[in-house]
Amino acid sequence: MSTLIVIAKTPVPGRVKTRLTPPFTPQEAAALAEAALADTLRAARETDVEHRLLVLDGVPRTAWHRDFTVVPQVPGTLDRRLAAAFAQAALRDPGPVLLVGMDTPQITPDLLRSCLPGAEDAEHTEDTEGTDAAADATLGPADDGGFWCLGFREPRGLDLEAHLVGVPMSTDHTGRDQLGRLRAAGLSVRLAPTLRDVDTVEDADHVAALVPESRFGVRFRDLRQRLDVPAGTGPRP
Repeated sequence: MSTLIVIAKTPVPGRVKTRLTPPFTPQEAAALAEAALADTLRAARETDVEHRLLVLDGVPRTAWHRDFTVVPQVPGTLDRRLAAAFAQAALRDPGPVLLVGMDTPQITPDLLRSCLPGAEDAEHTEDTEGTDAAADATLGPADDGGFWCLGFREPRGLDLEAHLVGVPMSTDHTGRDQLGRLRAAGLSVRLAPTLRDVDTVEDADHVAALVPESRFGVRFRDLRQRLDVPAGTGPRP
């Protein structure tokens, strides 16, 4: 049994993707966030897991309940909300759990399956401990120094708050700090591929070029053309 968590905000103008404004309006930034969330939920739906949780800050929309259990985020800082999301999953099932956000619409079901802690197919990952043994945790670094995914093989037996609460979020060393916290607790950690979050227009241009036919790619291309926003460099070599 395994669980996939998507932690997200309802795309309300002025509350999401604020670093895209300007050049986009708050309404346009929210439309990009909604497209990114739709792509993320689609990838999660197509991933073969037993349970899917959408841990949401905001009012859910009817379509989001399809194939997901929708639960509200707890109040507090992001580190506490992450710990609570894992605890919600562990209450439902003691098996492996993987958490992702809504900022990486380029993720695929194959990537998500391979990132589940304990996954036999390690094609997309590298074992940081230098062994093929199943790792206790998975961490997916982000280009900006954060992380795009985090997972635990047996979350019910862990002190989740001790592993998460107090790690500084939204910094250029969040991923490194989180990795250090897990290793200091004696957990073996497998690194997933590094991905780029969508925070800025340059990020959005890069990710849209990777997945041009996704809802995010189509929406970004349409808005950029209509607003004459200069294109960035596209995907890195």
